[in-house]
Amino acid sequence: MLNYYKNMAAKCLANASDGAKNNRRTCCFFSGLVRQARHTASSSCLLGRWVRKETMNYSNWRSRLQNSAYVTNAILAVTILVFLLETFSGGSTNNSVLVFYGARLNPLILYGQWWRLMTPVFVHIGLMHILVNGFSLYYLGQMTEQLFGHWRFFLLYFISGFAGNVASFAFSPNTLAAGASTAIFGLLGACLMLGDSFKENPVIRQLARQFLLLVGLNLLFNLFSSGIDIFGHIGGLLGGFLAAGMLGAPALGRMGTPRRIASAVTLLFGLGALLFLGFNAG
Repeated sequence: MLNYYKNMAAKCLANASDGAKNNRRTCCFFSGLVRQARHTASSSCLLGRWVRKETMNYSNWRSRLQNSAYVTNAILAVTILVFLLETFSGGSTNNSVLVFYGARLNPLILYGQWWRLMTPVFVHIGLMHILVNGFSLYYLGQMTEQLFGHWRFFLLYFISGFAGNVASFAFSPNTLAAGASTAIFGLLGACLMLGDSFKENPVIRQLARQFLLLVGLNLLFNLFSSGIDIFGHIGGLLGGFLAAGMLGAPALGRMGTPRRIASAVTLLFGLGALLFLGFNAG
């Protein structure tokens, strides 16, 4: 198109005479079109460069986001925020504050506040409690999210937390409970499931052995410590194991459909039985 306008302008200038006013006007018109076309072409080139640059920036940003543990970081950020709110609302060891922010209390669950089977994963009692759980979530969550993927990790974390709180609801009805440890034990259970499902992978097998030792030491410590809800930890551990078997880990390999179905049925049946026990005990 630019060459067309150039040729038309050149022909007009070559054929125009000094007295051909109308022809001169036509030539000026075509010359203006040439200048406009050049300006448009230059702008289009700059626009194209900008679009390519922004597209590359977006691709790099998206790649970095996909490779980061953003679900773990988001959960940790919310947990820290809730702890700060507890602190400024009267203290994270104040029972009324803990109840206000969602700690598990069976009478309130029986009254209809069922969300207290989930919200305790965000509530912590004292500075040491959130430091231990916060560091555990950060390091274990980073690795587990990479193994399972973002949305599977999200489901795994909250299913584990729910399972742990349901177990605590059923077997520790007279306690006020809070903490992310139910969900963190679920992440450990998920890694144990990987070790059982992908035994041919030496890295996963070794990792599962280390976590099995860690789980054993933690549960042994729970037995001789007061104020720790061991039923919540065991419930989270088993819930995470079964949830991981149900969700699978495509990044590591394919899991058999029968096993995934069996894990899902066992998880649902177990949660249903614990809920039945807890509501009838109350």
